Amino acid sequence: METHERGAPTEQEEQSTRKLGIVAAINLAGFVIELTGGLLFGSVALISDAFHMLFDAIAYVIALGATVIARRSDPGGRWSYGLQRIEPFAAFLNGVLLVPMVLYLIYESYQRYLSPVDINAQMTIILATGGLIINLASVYILQGDEMSLNERGAFYHLLGDAGASVAVIVSMLVIMFTNALIVDPLTAVLIAALIVWSAMILLRESGVIFFQQSPVDPDEVRASIAELDGVENIEDFHVWALSSQIAIASVYVTDSAETVDERDALINQIHEKLQAEYDITHSTVEVVSYQHEHELS
Repeated sequence: METHERGAPTEQEEQSTRKLGIVAAINLAGFVIELTGGLLFGSVALISDAFHMLFDAIAYVIALGATVIARRSDPGGRWSYGLQRIEPFAAFLNGVLLVPMVLYLIYESYQRYLSPVDINAQMTIILATGGLIINLASVYILQGDEMSLNERGAFYHLLGDAGASVAVIVSMLVIMFTNALIVDPLTAVLIAALIVWSAMILLRESGVIFFQQSPVDPDEVRASIAELDGVENIEDFHVWALSSQIAIASVYVTDSAETVDERDALINQIHEKLQAEYDITHSTVEVVSYQHEHELS
């Protein structure tokens, strides 16, 4: 039996962390600007967009904190895998914390529906345009040839933020030309729906990890291992995710190897296949002689 552990953080992971840190800082600044403008100029839609931006920034900050804690917690003792599970827990926490935010936005929108207030549409458009520029700048920072799971999640959130900023701009243009103040709270409700959608994605992704759904197709992996020379049968196979970036597998196979060197070579091939083709960075492989297995049975 042989186990392969995950190594030190790669350059790609370090770069991903830096990108998320920059995007988090940009969005926190955008939140302060849009919230201040929404309060000063009376637009609940702009306040909603600000909270949407805050949610994303908090999500990135928590993800960064979880990554740092996980990397600095060496596996050992009762924490045999360190604190890698803190990442999906942080994602779940982010999703839950969105509930009071959405309730507030819906409540405030209803109050604006009952008692419309004057809105400085011109200044709101300027601030919403600034928010759109921030979102597009963040997308530019994150985009690249290959994005990590966290980067892809941030990328899609930022696209949603950009859509929300566009919705605010359009609603303010409608108010400028028609004076239909009802458009502002309706836009806020639309943005609240976007926040709920983001929360559902976070809860689903964290739930998949907590309930140990396989991150890859187990049948495909089994078939791929079975193609290796020397593999007679795959008696047992399990694969699950510890976090979004760490997949774990346990494999128990019977082989036709005749020497210890042949068996060691087969074990190494299985490890290499799991990591190279399926990004399974921690695997435990046990190989037993096919003949010995059937003698025991």
